[in-house]
Amino acid sequence: MRSHYCGHLNKSLVGQPVELCGWVNRRRDLGGLIFVDMRDREGLVQVVVDPDMADVFETANQLRNEFCIRLEGEVRARPDSQINSDMATGEVEVLAKHLEIINRSDVLPLDFNQNNTEEQRLKYRYLDLRRPEMSERIKLRAKASSFVRRFLDEHNFLDIETPVLTKATPEGARDYLVPSRVHKGKFYALPQSPQLFKQLLMMSGFDRYYQIVKCFRDEDLRADRQPEFTQIDIETSFMTADEVRQVTEKMIRDMWQELLDVNLGEFPVMPFSEAIRRFGSDKPDLRNPLELIDVADLVKDVDFKVFAGPANDPKGRVAVLCVPGGAQLTRKQIDGYAEFVSVYGAKGLAWMKVNDREAGVEGVQSPVAKFLSAPVIEALLDRTQAKTGDIILFGADKANVVAEALGALRLKVGLDLELTDLSAWAPLWVIDFPMFEEDDEGHLSAMHHPFTSPLGVTAEELIANPASANSDAYDMVLNGYEVGGGSVRIHDAAMQAAVFETLGIDEEEQQLKFGFLLDALKYGTPPHAGLAFGLDRLVMLLCGTENIRDVIAFPKTTAASCLMTDAPSLANPAALEELAVAIAVDKK
Repeated sequence: MRSHYCGHLNKSLVGQPVELCGWVNRRRDLGGLIFVDMRDREGLVQVVVDPDMADVFETANQLRNEFCIRLEGEVRARPDSQINSDMATGEVEVLAKHLEIINRSDVLPLDFNQNNTEEQRLKYRYLDLRRPEMSERIKLRAKASSFVRRFLDEHNFLDIETPVLTKATPEGARDYLVPSRVHKGKFYALPQSPQLFKQLLMMSGFDRYYQIVKCFRDEDLRADRQPEFTQIDIETSFMTADEVRQVTEKMIRDMWQELLDVNLGEFPVMPFSEAIRRFGSDKPDLRNPLELIDVADLVKDVDFKVFAGPANDPKGRVAVLCVPGGAQLTRKQIDGYAEFVSVYGAKGLAWMKVNDREAGVEGVQSPVAKFLSAPVIEALLDRTQAKTGDIILFGADKANVVAEALGALRLKVGLDLELTDLSAWAPLWVIDFPMFEEDDEGHLSAMHHPFTSPLGVTAEELIANPASANSDAYDMVLNGYEVGGGSVRIHDAAMQAAVFETLGIDEEEQQLKFGFLLDALKYGTPPHAGLAFGLDRLVMLLCGTENIRDVIAFPKTTAASCLMTDAPSLANPAALEELAVAIAVDKK
């Protein structure tokens, strides 16, 4: 039906006949002539309808926006005075010789010339995807997927599929469960990742595996999360953590170079402890120049318990942010920041404005200055290298509260005061994560997942002192987003049992949940390591948007529902009966 895409027409085709299919983007009737901007997935081209061609002109008179049409015509050059430099096809136009209306369109529930609500866009997603902006995002996603396949194929990775109906495993979120009709009362789980299967593939001798795979997590959503998401899953045998990082870093660098013509350069490597100390986050945005500065040693002897208490607590921390030009902030703005950090558990936000650095103590303004001696204030100004016009923002609490509160405040202030270079790209690797996290009750959980290998300890040493163990894990971070994470996996049955024991998973539960994996570890398991990238998040960054729903063709809302299909929906009672599933009714 078509010979060319609208957006591919150029001066090299002048004088040639073309057949186009697409939609009416806009129609203009100038009396003597009708101009139609015709659109398909590759762009726009201007179509000219001459009244001398009566049949074509009569059909063109009927056109309205979003009519689906087919056109036969001839490409011709526009006069120099009529070239449209804002269009890729702006040097040419098509003289219509035959015009066919394939399908008419009702008045649209979306306005392509205005900002529609996200609810409208999701409800009529098939229309929203016609917009050139959305079309470009979906095309860029396809190019990214194609690049990944080409790169990994060229590096001897095999694309191998793994099951979607599987067994529940602990991956950090709730599973989506699928009832079995054949095995009544039993359930499959949709995979949160192919973690165990890709490890089993390494045990099977497929030393380089990849898969672009759907994963499912029943968790609270936000802008960069979806209940179903796409993962670039990579696993290798006989490769060290450094070697895995080397090949996957090259993949991302080459992707950015090919798709955006951007050179990301070599990625710096930063231990987890350093990232938390300097930035309050394990996914620091290095486009932001602000860093957390520890000052507990300077305030541990002051008569101000808000500072002295955490400064003398082994689990406490006192740190500051020195914000260039921050003295301009009003009291109302500072109070707003205090409310902001309260979300992260902070009980307040002390501050100190440096109105005149040369004047020393006399040049500062702060509600806490009266509690601090002149030498302490001078030491704070020296430690932070504060200058006239800066503000120092304090965090004093449990170490994790200070890190989360000041880490989040760092990002907000950086954007609010335009300190963050939004035009830059700032990648890095974060490594040497703690093996376990401890909750308020002292219970341990795996920071990544329970199949991550400890770093440099034996099974006995791990059991004896789990809180001090680090894992051989690594995350790739780009502009403050974790875009990929992985680790060296446990390939020794004794070490895997030690990790399960540390997590409080007894032998009976181990066999029930992971018996097949523990059995496989007995038969010559090779050392193996891997990494998984979030394809949605990578494409989000490539497209310059901050919402992964913008790069997924048919996404869910933050309530995990589809406004277009009205999913999830109620099940047929007969189907539930066949599955032996009963619905519990809330009497309230």
